[in-house]
Amino acid sequence: MTKPLIGILGSLFIMEGGMFPGLERAYVNNDYVEAVEKAGGVPTIIPVVFDENVIENQIKNVDGIVLSGGYDINPQCYGEEPHQKLEFIFPQIDEHHLKVIELCKKFNKPLLGICRGMQIINVAYGGTLYQDLSYVDGCYIKHMQSSKRNVSGHNVEIMKDSYLYNILGSKIITNSFHHQCIKKIAPNFNVTAIAKDGIIEAIESKEDNFILGIQWHPEMMVPNSEEMLNIFKLLTNVASKEKIHN
Repeated sequence: MTKPLIGILGSLFIMEGGMFPGLERAYVNNDYVEAVEKAGGVPTIIPVVFDENVIENQIKNVDGIVLSGGYDINPQCYGEEPHQKLEFIFPQIDEHHLKVIELCKKFNKPLLGICRGMQIINVAYGGTLYQDLSYVDGCYIKHMQSSKRNVSGHNVEIMKDSYLYNILGSKIITNSFHHQCIKKIAPNFNVTAIAKDGIIEAIESKEDNFILGIQWHPEMMVPNSEEMLNIFKLLTNVASKEKIHN
C-alpha cells in the first residue's frame, strides 16, 4: 500500500550574521521529518508562499498536515493589541498557516498542530491566546524547560473520550518549550489535556474532520518514546484512510 504523504509546514529563518545577514531561509526542524517517516508516512516540507492558488495545490497534493512550532502569533489575528512580553512575530507566516488550516477543512485533510501549531489552530477557529504565561493566574510550572529537548519535564492529564486518551492513557510526562498558551478555547473544540497548573496542553475538534493540537513537542521525544511516536502514527493512519476514501 502506498504510504500517506504528510506535509510539514515550514517557517522562515532570518539569518543574523554570516555572508548574507537578513537572508530568509525556508526550513523545518528535522525532528518532524524523522518522526513522520518513523510513523510510516512520507514527509515533505511545505514552504511558506503567498499565492493562494499555490497554497491550494500544496494542500491538495498531500494526505495530511503537520503544523510545526515557531514564532509568536500576531495578536491582531485574535483581536488583541501586542502586550509587553510578546516576542518576535512574522505576520506573513501567520497568513500562510491560517490559509492552510482553512484549506485542510475544505479538503478534509487530517491536521496535527504542535506547539505554535496548536495555538494557531485555536486562533483560526475563533479562540484566543495568552501572549505570555506570566499573564495566567495560577501558572507555576516551568513550561520553557532548561534541559535537552527530549527530556520529560512535567505531567499532563488527558481526558477520556479523546484521541490522545486512546493512545496515551490518562496521563503522560512531556517536554515543554512555550511561553504562550490558549486563553479562550475555539468553539467546536474540546480541551483534551491539561497541565497541573491548568495550562491547556491539547485540543481536539468536535467535528468530523480530524484536528488534533498538542502544546508540547512529541517529535523531539520520538527517538526514546513509543508513546510519542503513536501520536504521529495516529496522523498517518487517519491520512491513509482518507487517502483510500478519496
